[in-house]
Amino acid sequence: MAILEAAFEQFAAYGYRRTSMEDIARAAGMSRPALYMHFAGKEAILRALVGLYYARLGEAVAQALARTGPPEAVLEAALACHAAAIPAAVLRAPHGEELLDSTSAICGDVFQEGEARLAERYVAWLTREAAAGRLRLEEAPALVAETLLAAAKGAKRPPYEAYPERLRLLARMIGRGLRA
Repeated sequence: MAILEAAFEQFAAYGYRRTSMEDIARAAGMSRPALYMHFAGKEAILRALVGLYYARLGEAVAQALARTGPPEAVLEAALACHAAAIPAAVLRAPHGEELLDSTSAICGDVFQEGEARLAERYVAWLTREAAAGRLRLEEAPALVAETLLAAAKGAKRPPYEAYPERLRLLARMIGRGLRA
């Protein structure tokens, strides 16, 4: 975990391209050969960071969706997890945008797997709530979840400070539209 934290700090501060394995090793308090015993290279570290991001986000979203209440409140709690999962260091860092772009290019498959697991969590919630009569679904739960996640992803754009508020608005609009 110390290696991933050190790598994250280096990537956020200097960008993915400018960060070296030596920088990460130094920040983690180890030698470069010792770092290579854990990770084959920067790409492997970045992939591990993205995997960790999705694991943490998925767990937080699952907890939020386990709540009961009006759909807009539950969705607001779940989507707030998306904003909280992306550290402010990335969104405000001089190289934050480059880091997000690099992650997309290098970790496309990790992103797809993570997004699919998130979608499954939303589908399960939508299905459960519709079966209980608390939601009105006019479309397949998978399509609703996919649309919700696409909209949440689209809300992540400059100015990044507005991202949490965009997600709150999205949750309220979609939640109210789904209310039975």
